[in-house]
Amino acid sequence: MNRKAAIISIKGPRLSYLEKSLLKKEKPWGVILFKRNIVSFKQTSILTKEIRRCINDPFYPILIDEEGGRVSRLSELFSTREFSQFFFGKLFEKNKKRGKLIYKYYLETICNILTELGININTIPVMDLLQKSTHKIIKGRSYSHQAITIKSLGSFCISFLKKKKIASVAKHVPGHGCASVDSHHKLPVVSKTRNKLYNDDFKIFKNLNSNFMMTAHILYKKIDPDNLATFSSYIIKNIIRKKLNFNGILISDD
Repeated sequence: MNRKAAIISIKGPRLSYLEKSLLKKEKPWGVILFKRNIVSFKQTSILTKEIRRCINDPFYPILIDEEGGRVSRLSELFSTREFSQFFFGKLFEKNKKRGKLIYKYYLETICNILTELGININTIPVMDLLQKSTHKIIKGRSYSHQAITIKSLGSFCISFLKKKKIASVAKHVPGHGCASVDSHHKLPVVSKTRNKLYNDDFKIFKNLNSNFMMTAHILYKKIDPDNLATFSSYIIKNIIRKKLNFNGILISDD
């Protein structure tokens, strides 16, 4: 089935007549759910079934941004506020074996809930390297200031989700940790050299087996002074595709 390369959201906990018509006629690539769409387990399960009936595809992509910590869309069902990626990064750095085991239990719970709700893509893990200059929009959402922790837990998260038949979206490629402003409100301009960026930020994303990656809305001045990464054919082709060896689907945030 040919679909438009766009992921849409919906207004509330049920599909309106207009939303059903839009899904059937325009056939967007997927639907992403937000907190406003999730009231109860039963209601959400009915909603995802209804979305898929409109498209006539039992595997139609339905996404959610359930990172835990500050970014949780499931908070009407249960709270994951204490369980940020940074929380699990600290556990891992204290005791690698025990930390990864606890993280596994958490991921298994989340995956089981998403499967029950009918959601098949979660936009995790956040693979950005925390630094002194990192804006607070990313702090707490990434695992660590240490690249080895991010790579280890991020790779584990991706492989575990895949085993549970939940697709992952690693973000924000090629790295948002170097930005000192919030890209939701202002374009971050990063002046680090290409080598510094690659060695600190970019290489964390190399050879990740994620189904999808989400691009960073950042202008890397020493690489492409005219285009932010999301719109830079040079960064996508030569860095994300070739240097970082990612051949999956790239998704842009809004």
